Amino acid sequence: MPIWKDEKKSKREYVEVTPSRAEDLWLRCQSCGELVFRKKLAQNSYICPHCGAYFFLSAQERIASLVDEGSARDVTAPLVANDPLGFVDRKPYPERVKEAQRETGLLDAVAVVEAEIGGHPVVLAVMDFRFIGGSMGSVVGEQLCLAMERAIESRSPFVLVAASGGARVQEGVLSLLQMPKTVLVRRKLAEAGVPYIAVFTYPTTGGVLASIASLADITLAERGTRIGFAGPRVIEQTTKEKLPPDFQTEGFALAHGMVDQVVPREALRDELARILAILDGGRDGG
Repeated sequence: MPIWKDEKKSKREYVEVTPSRAEDLWLRCQSCGELVFRKKLAQNSYICPHCGAYFFLSAQERIASLVDEGSARDVTAPLVANDPLGFVDRKPYPERVKEAQRETGLLDAVAVVEAEIGGHPVVLAVMDFRFIGGSMGSVVGEQLCLAMERAIESRSPFVLVAASGGARVQEGVLSLLQMPKTVLVRRKLAEAGVPYIAVFTYPTTGGVLASIASLADITLAERGTRIGFAGPRVIEQTTKEKLPPDFQTEGFALAHGMVDQVVPREALRDELARILAILDGGRDGG
C-alpha cells in the first residue's frame, strides 16, 4: 500500500502567528498584548514593533521573507499522505491531515520552491509548524528527497528552513524511516558537490534535528529558536541530572558547535545571500 497518493513573550521568544483568516488586518501580539497592523508587521519581518517578539511564520511568509521578489516557483510535488496504519486519536488521521491542509493551504508540512536569494539560484524547502507540528511523515520525507535531487540536477544549493516537532507518530515506523532515507539522499548531494545550508527556526527538534537538519555544510539558527531532540523534562527524568538554564537555546547550540552562526530574523536573507555569494566564488548575484 503506498504511503502517499499523487494529487494535482519576551524579546527572545516566539509568539503565535498567522491567524487562519488571512484577511485579518490587525494581529494581537501574545507577548505584549498590543495590536499590530498586519502590513506593518510584514514589513518588520513579523517582529512585534512594540516588544520585539518573533511571530511564527507560515511557510509562504517565510519564503517571501527570504527570496528575491518574483523569483519563487513552486515545485512541491503533488503528494498527500495515505493512512497506512488506520490511525485514530481524537480524530482519524485522514481528517487531521485535511484539517491541516485547510488551515495552512499546504499539502503537507513542507513547501519547496526554486528561487533566487540575492540573485543566486537555490532550491528552498521550508517547513511549516502549523501543519501537525511540522512533523516529518512519509510525504515530508519524500518532498525533501525530491528537493535535494532537484538541487543536484540544477547544480543549485539546497536550503532547508527547519521548523519541526520531529517524526509523525500517526505513521509509526514509516515516519521514522524518513530519517535514514533523507540522510542517504543528503549523501548524494555531498557526492555531487552541491552545497547544503540549514536554517534552524523555532522549534527544530526530534527526528528532523536528528537526521537531515543536522547534516548541512553550513548551519544557521534564527535568534530565539529552540534546538534539541527530546524535551528538557524528559531528558532530566532519564538522566537524573539538572540541565543548564540555557539548554536547547540557540546560544547553547552555538557554544557547543551545533550551529555555525546565530542570525536575527531581519538579517537572515542578507546573510544567506552573503553565504551564497561566497559559495558562488565571490560573485554578486544581484
